Amino acid sequence: MGKFILSKTASRFCFVLEDDQGTVLATSGTYTSEDACRKGIASVQKNAPAARVEDLTREEAPRCRHPKFQVFQDPQGGISFRLKATNGQEIARGGQYPDLTSCLAAIEYMRRSAHRGKIEQEN
Repeated sequence: MGKFILSKTASRFCFVLEDDQGTVLATSGTYTSEDACRKGIASVQKNAPAARVEDLTREEAPRCRHPKFQVFQDPQGGISFRLKATNGQEIARGGQYPDLTSCLAAIEYMRRSAHRGKIEQEN
């Protein structure tokens, strides 16, 4: 089912989404408050199941409406994704995957389980 881990840095909050084995699938940006961070998690939970995949690794790939997962080649040569909400704002970013198949598997896991992910607060 996966879980969201909410953590606090010196002055900001952020979250990661882990799969059942503890592998980080996606990370958030930073938020100024815990409440805003929890709203970011809620946005992932709401948008991930309905989001389509827009494959930017292909030049002529069709563009999708929001919400969407944008798959792209990262500067280090791997494949990554970002989840964009209905309003077009990026709400989570995936790690670096060695190939498109691995990246799409992480996206599929998020689609199936993010809406049920429990939230744990890191101390």
